[in-house]
Amino acid sequence: MSAPSIGGASRDGYGSGLLRIAEDPRVVVIEADLGKSTKSCHFRTKYPSKSFSMGIAEQNMMLVAAGMAASGKIPFASTFAIFTERAFEQVRNGIARPELTVHICGSHGGIHTGTDGSSAQSIEDLAIYRTIPGMAVLHPCDDLSAEELTVQLLNHDGPTYMRTARNKIARIYDHDSVGKLKIGRGSVIRSGNDVCIIACGVMVSQALIAAGELANSGINASVIDMHTLKPLDTELVDSMAMSCGCFVTAEDHSVIGGLGGAVAEHLSTGITVPLEMIGVRDEFGQSGESSELMSRMGLTSEDIKNSALKAISRKSS
Repeated sequence: MSAPSIGGASRDGYGSGLLRIAEDPRVVVIEADLGKSTKSCHFRTKYPSKSFSMGIAEQNMMLVAAGMAASGKIPFASTFAIFTERAFEQVRNGIARPELTVHICGSHGGIHTGTDGSSAQSIEDLAIYRTIPGMAVLHPCDDLSAEELTVQLLNHDGPTYMRTARNKIARIYDHDSVGKLKIGRGSVIRSGNDVCIIACGVMVSQALIAAGELANSGINASVIDMHTLKPLDTELVDSMAMSCGCFVTAEDHSVIGGLGGAVAEHLSTGITVPLEMIGVRDEFGQSGESSELMSRMGLTSEDIKNSALKAISRKSS
């Protein structure tokens, strides 16, 4: 894997992914008046006859998507992450319960969104969708991985929720390595035996920085991009539990019910090793610049590094 480079935001990758699968006659894109923000607007511009705007009516959008899926189409429905929550009942009963293949994308998720403030910072969306039976939940870390995973959704049966981010971050993948990604399988992007850092979304880049700082102190950390929170790659978690003996999870999401919760649930039923969680505690976000808020909420590489040292100290001697 080559050195990371500045790429786009993961929402840009979603837009690019839609264009790559647009020629499939089954693919349709549904918007809720936010195509410019979610980047589905690029699909609409090139394929207007396959794009549908529902206006500011997310509940209606989800049921329209359900109807299209029941008619043989593969709908991709997108809006802000926080607005997908308005349509929880329609997603649950109209899409997931009848096991329809609808791919939902929630953009602008998490504290990293920044100045939009707490009303727009969804810190519970991943937890909400993890609870819906049969629903896969994805959170890619950069534009290239978001693009690749969007393309793979074309052949994924069943409902999905993908969270994308607003802001540009350094690329984790390049055009060669991203092709190795697979829905439901975590990606090991750095290897070490002292501690394993499992991250998703914008926190993957912070995890890599933390691992580099730990290496300067002689501590070798593995870093996993767990882009698929559900189904969780439990085989990889078990393997890392055996080789590293402790974990740190890092997510721009509540520590309740998200990536950390998923890993903790699995560890509680099998191999028990120390786990420290980096994420938003039981509070709402605030308005401010992304870096300011991430520091305020304890979502930095320094926080990950300190948690890794704590996890290591908790290992059985």
